Order: sequence, then C-alpha cells, then structure tokens
Amino acid sequence: MSAEERLAERRERLISAAYTLYSDPGFPETTIEKLCAAARISNRAFYECFSGRNELMQALHERCVQETLAAVAKAVEQAPDTLLGRVEAGIAGYITFVTEDRRRARIMHLEVRRAGDCLTASRQQAVRAFTKIIEASVFDLPETIEANRHLLALGMIGAIQELLIEWVLAEDPPPVDSLVSTAVHIFYRSFVL
Repeated sequence: MSAEERLAERRERLISAAYTLYSDPGFPETTIEKLCAAARISNRAFYECFSGRNELMQALHERCVQETLAAVAKAVEQAPDTLLGRVEAGIAGYITFVTEDRRRARIMHLEVRRAGDCLTASRQQAVRAFTKIIEASVFDLPETIEANRHLLALGMIGAIQELLIEWVLAEDPPPVDSLVSTAVHIFYRSFVL
C-alpha cells in the first residue's frame, strides 16, 4: 500500500468512527482519543489526516450532505412531472434517505448545530444546495403566489429540519411516513394555496 493509500484508508476509518461516535455520544463528548481508539490509529496518525475534530466533523457532514443531495436529485428526476409529484418525491426522498440511518439524521440535523460556529459555512452551503433543488422543482407555481420562492424554500427546509430533530430526539419517534406527509402538507400549502 502506498503512503497515499494508507492516508486515505486512515481517513476513511476516522470518518467511519466519527459517523458512529459523533452521533452517539455526540460531537461535544467525542474526544480525539476516542476517535483514534475506534479507528484503531494513533493520535499522530489522526493529525496526518485532519487538523482536529472540527475538520473531521466537516468532512463527515459534507459527505452526508452529498449522499443526501444525490438521493433527492434522483427522486425528483424520477418523479411525475407535476408540482405535487416533484414535491412528494423530493420530500420523501430526503426524509427517507436521512432516516434510513439514525446516525445520519442526528449528524445532519442535531450534531451539526452542536458543533458550533466551525460548521456554520458548511451548514449554509448545504442549505443553499437544497434550496436550489426546491426552487428548481417549483418552477410552475401558480401566478397567484406572490411570496419569494427562495424564502419559501428556506422556510420549508427549516420545517423539515425541525421535524427531523423531533424524530431524532423523541423517545417514541413519529413514523417516517408521518414526517413525509406532514412535510408535504406544509410544503404544498405554502407553495400552492
């Protein structure tokens, strides 16, 4: 194995360890020592891969976002070519993909906030990417809608984030199909009526 391949393999092991540990016990409680023990690497090797926990969290968050964006884009692309079809497919694609693994939902919607200012730019970049998908999906809004399409998209993202935070934190989480139907209702009522 070349030095580059070893470095890439260590990075993957650290990202895998962070995926589990940053979701439970959580970002603030996860030390570099815990990450290194879980990844079976030395502290020195950690710093060859990442400058610190924040950079590792950013890499993990960006990977989760990219995977989710791909799932949502595919769902919208395969949706019926109607406003409701695209809305339902996009929301179901997002919520279903994020909740397939509780760790992903927790990292994307709770731990990213707990990480603090170090992920503000990464989080805003993700919001912009999802906003673009929403705006592109609702190009055929009725003329009677005077609200700003961009602001409506941001509001929808906020609603979905809060629904997913509830799902992550609740002792008895609501069923995923209830999250989807609630988000579709909010979205459709916001954009159409």
